Order: sequence, then structure tokens, then C-alpha cells
Amino acid sequence: EPVPIVNRACHRVGILLILTAVAVERPGYPGKQSGNAEVMLNQPFVFATKSFRFVWRRRLFLILWTMRTECLTDEIYHNRRVTSMNTLVIVLIAAVILFGAYVVYGRWLANKWGIDPKAETPAVKYNDGKDFVPTNGWTVFSHQFSSIAGAGPVTGAIQAAAFGWLPVLLWILIGGVFFGAVTDFGALYASVKNEGKSMGMIIEKYIGKFGRKIFLLFCWLFTLIVIAAFADMVAGTFNAYTVVDGQSQLSAAASTNGSAGMVSIMFMVFAVVFGLIQKKWNLSGWKEAVVGIVFIIASFVIGNYFPIELGKNAWSYITFVYIFFAAVLPMWLMKQPRDYMTTFMFIAMIVGAALGLVVAHPSMNLPVYTGFNNAKLGTMFPILFVTVACGAVSGFHSLVSSGTSSKTVANEKDMLKVGYGAMILESLLAVIALCVAGAAAAADGTAATGTPFQIFSRGVAGFFEMFGVPVHFATVFMTMCVSALALTSLDAVARIGRMSFQELFSVDDMEHAEGWRKLLCNTYFSTVITLLCGFVLTKIGYANIWPLFGSANQLLSALVILTLCVFLKVTGRSNKMLFPPLIIMLCVTFTALVQRTIAMVKAIQTAASVTIPAGTATWGSVFIANGLQLIIAILLIVLGLIIVVNSAKSYAKSEEKTQKKAA
Repeated sequence: EPVPIVNRACHRVGILLILTAVAVERPGYPGKQSGNAEVMLNQPFVFATKSFRFVWRRRLFLILWTMRTECLTDEIYHNRRVTSMNTLVIVLIAAVILFGAYVVYGRWLANKWGIDPKAETPAVKYNDGKDFVPTNGWTVFSHQFSSIAGAGPVTGAIQAAAFGWLPVLLWILIGGVFFGAVTDFGALYASVKNEGKSMGMIIEKYIGKFGRKIFLLFCWLFTLIVIAAFADMVAGTFNAYTVVDGQSQLSAAASTNGSAGMVSIMFMVFAVVFGLIQKKWNLSGWKEAVVGIVFIIASFVIGNYFPIELGKNAWSYITFVYIFFAAVLPMWLMKQPRDYMTTFMFIAMIVGAALGLVVAHPSMNLPVYTGFNNAKLGTMFPILFVTVACGAVSGFHSLVSSGTSSKTVANEKDMLKVGYGAMILESLLAVIALCVAGAAAAADGTAATGTPFQIFSRGVAGFFEMFGVPVHFATVFMTMCVSALALTSLDAVARIGRMSFQELFSVDDMEHAEGWRKLLCNTYFSTVITLLCGFVLTKIGYANIWPLFGSANQLLSALVILTLCVFLKVTGRSNKMLFPPLIIMLCVTFTALVQRTIAMVKAIQTAASVTIPAGTATWGSVFIANGLQLIIAILLIVLGLIIVVNSAKSYAKSEEKTQKKAA
């Protein structure tokens, strides 16, 4: 049977890790340093004394021995009665692997490319109090993690579990360590080393102006898809009404959803107040944390006593009003304080889920592997790799890294934890979401009902209830958390979409540019155009647009990796570690987009060949659901191919120049 095999594998991996922990020494990695700074990043394990190093290895030995014992115990128990694996073992193994990857591989990359703590970062050099703002490293980490940890790690991991939990887990771990974290860190690194330029501007510098325009158009179209998918999720989460027999009425979850919606509104209000306080008194450390926690508590108190029960359309309008202000206001005034407060909620959510798994250690009831073909999703290749997007690798993350985070990093030494570390933590969140879904599944392997958000929210709320938290508060808290996952990505992507649209039409001398160009590059006009187009796409519904989002997202990551290959080659840095992720992601994404295009063409042909029953659908809805997606998918394929060809040519030219210099 598959589970004993997995447990025996865990047992053997545990023994291997134990032997490694006992025998490990501090390897040195001779690498290139940027400038004259001597950076202690070439030693993955740096401890003050040998005795401390011994204590660390002994503790790791005990942890890994406990994991090994748990695997053996679970296997023995399985042989007697059970047919599933312990979720606690899965989370512990994932945590050890991800943390080890950060300490070893992440620092090796930083050493290989070169980090200079004494260098002047773009945030310091171009401090304008709006986009370029020198910020504490952990605050930037909070912004990065809050922005990238959107709906993806929860939705993708739970949806893809239809193939079995083992393929999903392997892709999260391998993808997070060698694909996603490398891409996020690389995008942040390239932007900081290029005066805080966005990926579009970096492409112009290393690939050409034509490549930049095409990439910016691709990015803008992608942001529309993200805005549509996530805004629809948020509005649906706060919706207090349901339709019964054709009549709209308050749902059973109206009070919970209304309270969570009010909490979200108060979060926005208190974020502005928090930003003004920070601007005046520049709080840091425990003082900043106390003020943030006080505002979080105040938001929940107000939300619980004064819920707002509105329908989905009303919440959709409120969501777009919020992301408009988030896109145009200075970072310090709304987005950074909101991300900072949201991070405390995310930490509480992750800790609650982890403690629940530790205390209850429920079984992983989902099947280990269901087969290469799935009736609902399709074939494992490429669907698994585009469905689990943000938890493994995501092109959207690179837009955050180069679009906002790079403009707030005050010291280059913070880049590793912001770029690589935030992605590693998100991968752990995806693993936890997978385990929560596995615990919520029936004993026979039948998945829990509801959307991925609902499954995750109910599961973690159940853990909080187990610790004595009132049912209503636990449900409101988790509803707010899962909506915040989407909202933090929404406000970031709205800002990035606005900036991409502006850069698409901007020229070097904007002061003497034509009137129409100045209008299109106006902050408010470009934001309105971006949000209006995103609002139209919300009519498709997130469930329909998610496959297109996943494909476009992963193609964007491949294009970013390709750009990083050129950047690293031109600047004389090692780029060989990027070739495997690049080749794999190009194959995955173009295959997925072609499959999606064929599926939408068939859907339109089917609708054209049959009579649509009155009252069920119209040709307009068919066109919006499939026609618009078809147009966008074709555009993405064409734009992606153009960028790949131009990047390949630029890389070949840089290779020729390198060879000529060597000769």
C-alpha cells in the first residue's frame, strides 16, 4: 500500500538527516563579493562557539529522531488499523527542508551573486517619501510576505490535491526552494542593483526597448486577471446573501461575513491612522508592534459589534474603492501599515494551524496519489504546476519584489530574508493548507465540500475552537484572514498594474511629451483604466479565470527567470542555477496556455451548436466567460513568445561579447 511506503521513506530520510546533523561541519563557499565588503554569507552555519554548535546539532538530532519515531509509530499503527499518514510528520519534514534550504541554498546564492551591506540602496538614494522609502528590514519582509501570500498558496494547494497530496507536497517543496524563492530573490536583487527599476525597465536595459514594451503589456494584462480573480474572491467571502428559490435572502453565515467585512473596513481606516502615527513619531520595535496589535484588536471589537451585511455587488464596489486608494496613496500612508498589521494576523493563523496539527495531529485523509489524469482538472502535467502557483513559484511575486519592495529596502543585507525568506514561509503556508484540507477530508479520502477558502477557514477555526476560542470569533477571525490573503495581493497588484500602464506609455522626457501621453501616464487616470478593465473581468468569476491566472502567472515567472539569466550573464555573475527552472517553466506554461485556448474554443463551439435554455445563460455571458479569456490567452502566448525570442537574442549577444573579451 502507498502509505507504508511513504512512511518507510520518511523513516529512511529521517535517518539520513540525523546522520547529516551529527556529521555536519561548516562548509565554505568561495564566492564573489560586491564591492569591498566582506560578507559572512559564505558560511551556512555560523555559531559563536563550538559548544553552541554541539548544542544545536544535538537539538536537531532530537527533533529528527522524534520525526523518525513518529514515522515508525505511524507505520505500525497503519499496519494495524489506519490507512492514512500523520499530518504533523508532513509539516515537520517540510519545515526542516524549507528552513535548511534558506540557511544553506539561500545564503549560497547571496554569496554567489554578492551582497554589500555598505552600498547605498535605491530607497536611500532616491527617498521621495512616496514610492522610495527606506524601511526597517522586518517591515519590508512583512510587506513582501503579505503581498505575495495571497489566495494562491491556499487555493492552489487544496485544488491540486485532487491528484493526491504527495505530488502537491513534492512540487511545493522543490518548487519553493529551487524555483520560487530563487526567482523572488533574483528579481529583488536585480532591481536593487539597478536603482530600484521594475522588471520592465530592467528588460529595457538588458534586452531592449521593444522587449520592455511587450513585457509591460504582458504584465498589465496579467494584473487585470489577478485583480478580477482576487476581487471576486473577496466580494464572495463577505457576501451576506444567498439565493433560495430565485429569491435573495440573508444566508446562515450573514453575521460572520458581515463582521469580517466590517473588520476589513476598520483595518483600512486604522492603517491610515497607523501610517500617520509612524510618519510623525517613527515608532519601531515593540512600540510599533504594540500600536499595530491595539489597532487589530480595535478592528475586531468594532467588527463584531457592528457588522455590515451587504450583497456581493456592494462588496465588489467597496473592494475596488479600497484598491484605488491603495494604488495612488503613498506606501507609508496605507499599504505598509496595513501589511504590517496583516502580518500579525497571518502569523496567528499559521501558528494556530500549526499548533492544531501538533496537538490534534490529525491523519492525512486525502489519497497519496490518484493518478496522472483527473476528470475535473485534466492531466497532472502541466495542470499541477500551474494550479499550485504561489506556494511553489509565481511571476506575480517578482513584480512585488521589483515593483515595491526593492524601493523600500534600506540595506542590501535584508534582501535575502525579504526575497528568499518570504517565499519559503509562503511555501510552508501552502503545506499547512494542504494538511488542513487533508484533515478535513473524510476517512475514505473524499475531499471536504466548499471552496478552498471555506475548507481552510473551517479547518483552522476548528483548531482555534479546540483551544477555547469562541466559535463566532474564531470563524470571523479566519474569514478575515482568508479575505486578507486576497486583499493584500489586490492592493499590491493594483499598484503594480497602474505603474505598468504608466511605464507602457512613458518616455524619458515626460515634461515635453504629448498631451495624450501625459494623460495616460497620469497616476489617477492610469489607475482608473486598470481597475475598470479588472472590474469587467470579475464577471467571469474566479473559478473560471483561475486556470488562466495560473498559466499566465507561471509564464510570467519563466519570463522573469529568462531576464535574470541575461542580467546575471551581462554583469558577470553565475546564472547556471536558473537554467533548469527556466526550461521546465517554459514547457509547463506554454503547454497549459495552449490547452486552455483549445478548451475555450471548444466551449464556444459547443455553445454555438446547441440552443441555450431561456433564463440559464446568454451569448453575452458565454462570450465574457470564454471569449474574453480566449483573447487574453492568445495575447499572452504571442507576447510570451516575442519576449522569449528577444531575450534569447540578447543572451546570445552577451555570450558573444563575453567570448570576445576572453579572447
